[in-house]
Amino acid sequence: MSEDKETSLLGRKFSRRTALTLAGTFGAGMALGGGGALSARELAEGDQTVEFYGEHQAGIATPQQDRLHFAAFDLTVSKAEEIRDLMRAWSDAAARMCAGKSVGGGNDAFVPPEDTGEAQDLTAGRLTVTFGFGPTLFEKDGKDRFGLASRKPEALQEIPDLPGDNLDPELSGGDVCVQACADDPQVAFHAVRNLARIGRGAAVIRWSQLGFGRTSSTSSAQKTPRNLMGFKDGTNNIRAEDEDLMDNYVWVREGPAWMQSGTYLVARRIRMLIEIWDRSPLLEQEQTIGRHRASGAPLGKEDEYDKVDLEAKGPDGLPLIPMDSHIRLARKDQRERILRRGYSFTDGMDSKTGQLDAGLFFISFQRDPHRQFVPLQRRLGQNDRLTEYIQHTGSAVFACPPGVRRGGFAGESLLA
Repeated sequence: MSEDKETSLLGRKFSRRTALTLAGTFGAGMALGGGGALSARELAEGDQTVEFYGEHQAGIATPQQDRLHFAAFDLTVSKAEEIRDLMRAWSDAAARMCAGKSVGGGNDAFVPPEDTGEAQDLTAGRLTVTFGFGPTLFEKDGKDRFGLASRKPEALQEIPDLPGDNLDPELSGGDVCVQACADDPQVAFHAVRNLARIGRGAAVIRWSQLGFGRTSSTSSAQKTPRNLMGFKDGTNNIRAEDEDLMDNYVWVREGPAWMQSGTYLVARRIRMLIEIWDRSPLLEQEQTIGRHRASGAPLGKEDEYDKVDLEAKGPDGLPLIPMDSHIRLARKDQRERILRRGYSFTDGMDSKTGQLDAGLFFISFQRDPHRQFVPLQRRLGQNDRLTEYIQHTGSAVFACPPGVRRGGFAGESLLA
């Protein structure tokens, strides 16, 4: 066995001798950002851990945290057994980190530490780690890479070209994804960093995205946040407490057995042309969205949660909510409802244009991307006035298997 193979995750057995229980609740609370910060009462009432094991993977119905580190990996192995070993090791490490522990012990001065250490002394920060499998795990360039092609779900197809797309292949696709969410950015970064390190020799990061400031609410206990355009985002999002909606639109009930109680993740990197938006009058901004900016209420209404009246007319006899407004087009077909779980992002300046490279890292979960997300986005891309101010630059789809049993690993029913 080569030295590289010996130091890879596939050959390493995690030591449990010196698992660290992380402390410092008050310090972590001070590090939290604005919109997703927890109250003093919430910080005092628990250890800020989210259970990794369960019927569904955490990080989907979990009340949305404030920070994200999302990474798509390409596999460098050649056998399904090696993927199984990787997912077992990743799941073990993820469970430990979600519990506020290090990924392994060991204090040998002559070997690298098993845990990179930057989350030591921080709380778990409500960390969740969610895994997904891309279409290329099953088949790539017409080849059955790992003997799994026959088990590929029908719904797991690449997202087709959509109107207005300007996708960068280097920001799209991937064999496996890792979504790490937490209320502390360092905790989320620590999770992905350690999984990438553990996966050395088996998987390499294809692309990744840091996110801040959640752009939706997944729990009725959360207030609606604002996106980088200054508008409340996700007012009518599915809430995890509504089990009927979750069953109807999010959790998979058909297809191969290994996907039952799982879901499909769609990720889209959407750049906002902020400089153009900032020069637009308030009236234009509100008619583009179909809501009042200050209150979040539908045009012509006063409260954010007032019913949207698509029949209302203005003094000029025209629809009060314009025909090409985002809110009108997004609400057209209830069969296309999705669970949104996106984040704002900024990646500095675009050296080619001198403008901010910032926007929305859109994440949605649904039972079938091609019956829900794709028709919705196709309609928006063709008619939505908002497309003048945004550009889709990255895209990926992943099958997120159901939750992990204790002693098992993510994707066990597929890979065991």
